[in-house]
Amino acid sequence: MNNANPMLTRATIDDLPQLLELIREFCAIDGHTFDEQRLESCLPDLLHTDDYGLVWLIGEPFVGYAVITWGYSLESGGREALIDEIYLRSRGQGLGSRAIEAILDDCRSRGVQMVFLETETRNTRARSFYTRAGFTADDSIWMSRSLSDSRE
Repeated sequence: MNNANPMLTRATIDDLPQLLELIREFCAIDGHTFDEQRLESCLPDLLHTDDYGLVWLIGEPFVGYAVITWGYSLESGGREALIDEIYLRSRGQGLGSRAIEAILDDCRSRGVQMVFLETETRNTRARSFYTRAGFTADDSIWMSRSLSDSRE
């Protein structure tokens, strides 16, 4: 399914080099580790099929990307989505707001009941942006555990 909104273009495997460039920029700005080998092993699952989620390229020419993944929750009332990453090269021009609305419209069309995202506590600018887009802070605290460790 490709969104009717010209703001978003469904990324394919042919877009991998440009997508990696955008992810590298995002990681540098946000202080995350850029692991090209890990990305090249996991991104194709999102670029070949909608089973796990999808990747949108934003704008024309492409000036950003968004990674959306699927989940399912009784608490959410069924299918849910996670905006795993979203990055735009330029900010303050309304592009982010239009991109978020296009992503939410696409999620609605796919039967998604709830959309989640995560921000770092220190990123007040992002939290302010997401609040203006209608997101609210939950009382939940995310916890995680890697399953790639060597414990038996």
